[in-house]
Amino acid sequence: MIERLEMIGKQYQVINEELQKPEVLSDVKKMTELMKKLRSLEETVFKYQEYKKTQQAIADLKELVNDDDPEICELAKIDLDNEIEKLERIEAELKILLIPKDPNDEKNVIVEIRGAAGGDEANIFAGDLFRMYSRFAEDKGWKLEVLDAYESELGGFSQIQFILTGKDVYSHMKYESGPHRVQRVPETESGGRIHTSTATVLVMPEAEDLDVELDMNDVRIDTFCASGHGGQSVNTTKSAVRVTHLPTGIVASCQDGKSQHENKANALKVLKARIYEKMLEEKQEKEGKERLAKIGHGDRSEKIRTYNYPQNRVTDHRIGFTIQQLDRVMEGKLGSIIEALILEDQKRQLLENEE
Repeated sequence: MIERLEMIGKQYQVINEELQKPEVLSDVKKMTELMKKLRSLEETVFKYQEYKKTQQAIADLKELVNDDDPEICELAKIDLDNEIEKLERIEAELKILLIPKDPNDEKNVIVEIRGAAGGDEANIFAGDLFRMYSRFAEDKGWKLEVLDAYESELGGFSQIQFILTGKDVYSHMKYESGPHRVQRVPETESGGRIHTSTATVLVMPEAEDLDVELDMNDVRIDTFCASGHGGQSVNTTKSAVRVTHLPTGIVASCQDGKSQHENKANALKVLKARIYEKMLEEKQEKEGKERLAKIGHGDRSEKIRTYNYPQNRVTDHRIGFTIQQLDRVMEGKLGSIIEALILEDQKRQLLENEE
């Protein structure tokens, strides 16, 4: 561990020196890359500095424990116990910081929610999930922008796409991909029977130009009239845009922008995210079993969470986590669930690193 920390410290120093060079200062792209790398190392470097200071404090206190003055000796013993406890805590934090970082953690995300099994009730539930994420984003100080939406006649959405921008969005939202299941009595159910419906959530990191080089010669662009409930046209101008990546067959469309130009820009943004997501999936398949332990990269067909309304219960099936606060969760209070997922993810990776 110490060897790795020393290497990171040297790397941090080298980057700092690079950033002082005139040729780097005049190259915006290079400087941005180095600053990003520097920020990713900063927390680990500062924590290691704190670790070394604590080690030195322990060494100094051990000498004072043998002092001739009983009062100094007693105080040193108390301080020594505190510093040893502090060192153990810092060491545990350093182990977590040394877990290989997901390079996408700091990125914005594009989220797609679709009503799945359950007809109208599934679409209503998709709308409930959108509201939940909207409230969660609001609490986190993130910005939400709807890119594309197909409203359902009885409420909710058959499909909705939106982008979340802010600090460390993907690091929190990446655990949300997969089928979400709801158990409740639908408003349309006269007999009071509990129904089970599902909606699927897909969370994609927003692709940057460095991640995906999109050759526009490989992209077909089609325009069409935006549609509303039941697919009927809501205007006569072809403002909605569909883009197709010909080499992969990946398609993205947007219709909620104020103009065709805005819809095209948003559709291309979604297209790049879809291509990047496909690249990540292929990379994970090549890496094999070492990635299977990570939460958020499992089988997308397996349900990840159940929202049980009669019992006010939410259960995350991947980690066996249950909370009896469904009402709060649906108001965007997802913190306890996300934190449990992050902790379990870190725990699994720590075990993997030790092996």
